[in-house]
Amino acid sequence: MFATPLRQQPTSGVSQSQGKATHPAMDGHDKPFQYEITDHGYGKDSVKVLHVSRQGPVHTIQEFEVGTHLKLYSKKDYYQGNNSDIVATDSQKNTVYLLAKKHGVESPEKFALLLAKHFINKYSHVEEAHVHVEAYPWQRVCQEETRTVTNGQDQAQSCANQASCNFSSIDNRSLHNHAFIFTPTAQHYCDVVMRRTDPKQTVITGIKGLRVLKTTQSSFVNFVNDEFRSLPDQYDRIFSTVVDCSWEYSDTDSVDFSRAWQTVKNIIIRNFAGDPQVGVSSPSVQHTLYLSERQVLDVLPQVSVISMTMPNKHYFNFDTKPFQQIVPGDNNEVFIPVDKPHGTIYAQLARKNINSHL
Repeated sequence: MFATPLRQQPTSGVSQSQGKATHPAMDGHDKPFQYEITDHGYGKDSVKVLHVSRQGPVHTIQEFEVGTHLKLYSKKDYYQGNNSDIVATDSQKNTVYLLAKKHGVESPEKFALLLAKHFINKYSHVEEAHVHVEAYPWQRVCQEETRTVTNGQDQAQSCANQASCNFSSIDNRSLHNHAFIFTPTAQHYCDVVMRRTDPKQTVITGIKGLRVLKTTQSSFVNFVNDEFRSLPDQYDRIFSTVVDCSWEYSDTDSVDFSRAWQTVKNIIIRNFAGDPQVGVSSPSVQHTLYLSERQVLDVLPQVSVISMTMPNKHYFNFDTKPFQQIVPGDNNEVFIPVDKPHGTIYAQLARKNINSHL
């Protein structure tokens, strides 16, 4: 964060001791109060909760890591050590579990909204509630049936008592009723901020750690050519990045949060990879990023603004020229992964005339 100039009190020709009584500050100092707390808050972080919904034989799970932060109207806990308004962080932790039990858990956003509304409605001295939720990426185990060919016909066999069954396939639609597998492709998180003075809550959803790579159809050419340049034009290179993306909703009444999150993820992957057989060309990371953000705003009218970061994870050709007697010819198969240093590309795309909290 950039530093801001220190605020200075206006000066006058009359000293504070002239014509003005000196009162002790509210924090008990023996000098006139000369400081103010410009930001404050407290809360409980990393509250882990697993909720199991048991609908007959089919069970559904949601595992979250929750943070709840409150901002109080009063600052007497700071100035005077008076704890009478503090909702203990241990109580906030208990609230996470009790509301999960009472209301169930559907999505990170709905659970965060539930918690934020509870703190605002329950405690009149709470000015602001901020809830952060990270979802653990559990998916149902998929059971892929084994297949044999008999007389030219594809025959499915039962997986019972067969060691050849593939339980990690995501292509088969036969999903297990109560067994799950951890699939950390990307993390779903959200932030909800509710202020008593603001009738509209802030709901921000994000994708974190979506790592992708393609081996062709990426280029980077015709950039600034001066005395500082050493990088040649890249007409065909490996393109790899770890996508971090967040977006803010202007309307939360008509949105399916889980479906919207999956939609954004699919749009990012589609603009990166293209058709499975044909692919798609990328003249720069910037262009791929922009196309993804633009399509999200086109497809999801409830999203007002989206921000995305794509660090360029480099893979450089291993130079085989000194080793022509061992491996003659050019090398386009062996690469050296280089994490640091790396380029970072980011942009925020918004609908016009809309303010955001991103």
